[in-house]
Amino acid sequence: MMSVYLHDIPLDVAKERLFSALERIGQAGILDIERIDLNEFAAGRVLAKPVWAKISSPHYHASAMDGFAVRAEDTTGASLNNPMSLNCSDEIISATYVDTGDPLPDWANAVIPIENAEPFDLSGSTSTNPRKPDLIRIRASVTPWSHVRLLGEDMVATQLVLPAGHVLRPVDLGAIAASGHSDILVSRKPRVAIIPTGTELIPIGQEIKKGDIIEFNSQVLAGQINEWGGAALRYDITPDDFVLLCQRVSEAALKNDLILLNAGSSAGSEDYSAKIVETLGELLVHGVAVRPGHPVIVGLIDHQKAQQFYGGKRDLVSSEGKTLIIGVPGYPVSAALTGEIFVEPIIALWLGRQPSELTKVKATLTRKVTSPAGDDDYLRVAVGWVGDKLLAAPLSRGSGVITSLVNADGIAILPRGTQGLPAGAEINVQLYRPVSDLRRTIFAIGSHDVILDLLARYLSGYNRRLTSANVGSMGGLIALKRGEAHFAGSHLLDPETGEYNLSYIHRYLSGVPVKVIAFVGRTQGLMIPKGNPKGIKNLEDLTREDIRYVNRQRGAGTRVLLDYQLGLLGISQDRINGYSQEEYTHLSVAAAITSGRADCGLGIEAAANALELEFIPLFQESYQLIVPDKYYQDALLEPLWKVIGDCEFQREVSQMPGYDISEMGKLVAEVN
Repeated sequence: MMSVYLHDIPLDVAKERLFSALERIGQAGILDIERIDLNEFAAGRVLAKPVWAKISSPHYHASAMDGFAVRAEDTTGASLNNPMSLNCSDEIISATYVDTGDPLPDWANAVIPIENAEPFDLSGSTSTNPRKPDLIRIRASVTPWSHVRLLGEDMVATQLVLPAGHVLRPVDLGAIAASGHSDILVSRKPRVAIIPTGTELIPIGQEIKKGDIIEFNSQVLAGQINEWGGAALRYDITPDDFVLLCQRVSEAALKNDLILLNAGSSAGSEDYSAKIVETLGELLVHGVAVRPGHPVIVGLIDHQKAQQFYGGKRDLVSSEGKTLIIGVPGYPVSAALTGEIFVEPIIALWLGRQPSELTKVKATLTRKVTSPAGDDDYLRVAVGWVGDKLLAAPLSRGSGVITSLVNADGIAILPRGTQGLPAGAEINVQLYRPVSDLRRTIFAIGSHDVILDLLARYLSGYNRRLTSANVGSMGGLIALKRGEAHFAGSHLLDPETGEYNLSYIHRYLSGVPVKVIAFVGRTQGLMIPKGNPKGIKNLEDLTREDIRYVNRQRGAGTRVLLDYQLGLLGISQDRINGYSQEEYTHLSVAAAITSGRADCGLGIEAAANALELEFIPLFQESYQLIVPDKYYQDALLEPLWKVIGDCEFQREVSQMPGYDISEMGKLVAEVN
């Protein structure tokens, strides 16, 4: 009988069901223990049992220096004015040479470093063999056990060296060897099968055509699992064939500890996965109230039912004959976060270690965010210091935008019941990066330009990270006013003066002294599909009924430029089909045209070129950097000016279409 589907239950309830099920089937701890030789690559493995020292280290009193072993009491009274001689001959020994690490003679309890001993022979001449003289002369006494590594100085036999659950580091292997062990008991790596499904998927490297989706989720999930200490097995892509999928899941259930069934992006794929789980076992969770990633499925595959579908020999059999399965959403961000939220704690449990904990910091939100009231919302953010304020800038919310995780410095979790937060709110951020990285981050908020990516590449050579948020020129000036950026890119045209940025700086940055730096001259024009199928020539054509336009967001310099030019032409915005359709970057506008959502859009030539569109040049503009005085000479931004003045950087920019670098780096104005 089919179980009742469970839709969007709270995250804590979903986790409780998952871990209760593991208790029930006897998998709520270490799965198995194996003995490995220390000569194997053991770093990263987790100790299943504690390591106790079999021997002391060192296991004898050892010389810590090259020198002469002596009885400390025999040196009493030696001084600069009262040098003392000690006999090194075989007949009457009061000093004998030892190398570093040599055991001390039983009669000795100190070492005199060789540089503090003057070697002589019996005739009184300086010895020709300083390591085997007849006598040594000393000019200072030594205390007992000076320059000696005592027995057990590092560890004493029976002492605890490392506890169970410890993740082994290279230095730990040395300590284990020094304590007398040649092998160790570690937790077996959990075997995790990753099954990507979907008829629309194609493997990495295969030629792609419209409708195809490159399958890379399994690569991301496998990387996570291996990093967390598991052993990932990636299966080939399985098409949307119910019987074939049941066979594939059955095979994986009989050979692995956990199955990650990664559903394709087709409609109803999560229900399809749920049907497979119910056919082969027990469905525990179908939908979790978390964004992104709510269509998560959790269940158990019954080995008996799997045997009927597969018929192969079982490699692993739990006490209850069941294997855990998690249905992972198809969108890449959802898939990756599902790994972090659900899979990592399971791997930790099975290895006997503590779950990973990210460093947490408090940061100030740079702009307002909204959140579904019923979900735990995982917000990806860029994080950095601007002055004495740690800021968190929200990144793209799309669950298909894998680059939002690549660019994220951390995750802020907005608990369910939170419908959003205003700009300036304090949030807790779990960091993906070391805290030290945040101090070398340059925050740029403002107008989008593809050159910022090139700038970021050059800055990385100076140990700087450039984090840019594309909120438009106006948004950049407002961010500077609030103290939330080190600089803003802006190209706001004043219709009355024909100047760029200055009137807006006076209006929006009153009381904030800034310097205006020339960056690039840009050509703005209409981006259109190859071949210009609709014969678009100029802005007047935007009023045609058959033309669909895609615009930039309100406050963007490109939007201001368009409105200015429309005003000169006497064209009402209402006459343009698509004027209210907004994108936040030039590349997004180009993508909208490439995909067929629009026929044209105003933007820069470099964006058109990047997506192989045609370009109709219309206007020249000045794209400038607005930098508050307090950051202009800050050491953090020093590499920025070096890069802007670098001939190689300028050469690369000049080779990109639509850019003029003749004024790059010039101080345009100082506004107090």
